[in-house]
Amino acid sequence: ALRARGCRVQIWTSHYDPERCFAETRGLDVRRAAGWLPRSVAGRGHALCAALRMALVAAYVLVLSGERPDVFVCDQVSACIPVLRLARIRKKVLFYCHFPDQLLTKRESFLKRIYRLPLDWLEEYTTGMADCIVVNSRFTAGVFKDTFKSLSHINPDVLYPSLNISSFETIIPADITDLVPKKKFLFLSINRYERKKNLPLALEALHELRGRLDSHEWNEVHLVVAGGYDKRVLENVEHYEELRRLASKLSVNDHVTFLRSFTDEQKISLLNNSVCVLYTPSNEHFGIVPLEAMYMRCPVIAVNSGGPLESILHNVTGFLCDPLPTQFSEAMEKIVRDPLLKDSMGAAGRVRVMEKFSSEAFTERLYQYIGRLIQ
Repeated sequence: ALRARGCRVQIWTSHYDPERCFAETRGLDVRRAAGWLPRSVAGRGHALCAALRMALVAAYVLVLSGERPDVFVCDQVSACIPVLRLARIRKKVLFYCHFPDQLLTKRESFLKRIYRLPLDWLEEYTTGMADCIVVNSRFTAGVFKDTFKSLSHINPDVLYPSLNISSFETIIPADITDLVPKKKFLFLSINRYERKKNLPLALEALHELRGRLDSHEWNEVHLVVAGGYDKRVLENVEHYEELRRLASKLSVNDHVTFLRSFTDEQKISLLNNSVCVLYTPSNEHFGIVPLEAMYMRCPVIAVNSGGPLESILHNVTGFLCDPLPTQFSEAMEKIVRDPLLKDSMGAAGRVRVMEKFSSEAFTERLYQYIGRLIQ
């Protein structure tokens, strides 16, 4: 977005794998530092290690990189902000808050609660040090106000994420005939293999749908569970196996295909061939998958909370349901029963994305924020 407005953009991170990154980043100037610091210690302390890694990245940028940025843009981890403020010539910082990190973890033990206390304080304090704070949805803006009590005087602006539409138009769809059986009603779930994404809901809804259809209709139904998967992340590995076992338990494994870390070309093909996308997380901060689906003229069935309330129009571009298999399967049945619904909702979804979530709108808003910070 900023390069399109003539800015020189450099991205600094502690880990970057060109084989597993978003395709758009491969054309950007991505630098790495502090990758030697572990992601965890004996499987614990992920949040602490992430904060230390980003603080070290910020220190490297200031001291050793030789770069002289006009403004810093940080997202997710705010621990780097106080380090950036130490610059000899003070530069302003924009922080893009996706969701408070302290709400993304469980505190099941007394030791975990003690461990999180200083990290929670650090997140709130360092977030407040940013010169400009934006969030990805009105939902996140409300959570921001409720969570960071000492920052109640700050009203973060909403900067909706957008799609890189050009990539959808230029990518040549891959042949997926060897990955997915050819069926009339192909349902698609796209999410990381994480328990918080509530992927079992998609499998349970599929099981419920079976009871709503006759045998001929059921034989034409298939679900693809496609998700980001990193073998270094224990939860990805464990949850993938949990889902396979659940599909077998529900006796729907013959109607489910699990894909791990698919390519952009495969994703485009899957969206092209699907009648509907199932989006199962509750209280999702925003969710880019519904935008991708709607742009590709694919209706979305999503949970009626969080970001999807702002992106999906109920009964127009898809269906917003309680996170219950019965409600999801009822919406899926409507797609199966009405062959025109996919086309009408798909067309409305494309219009919705172009009007409200275009890359042009995102670029203009972000550039305005940057302009104010460097004045």
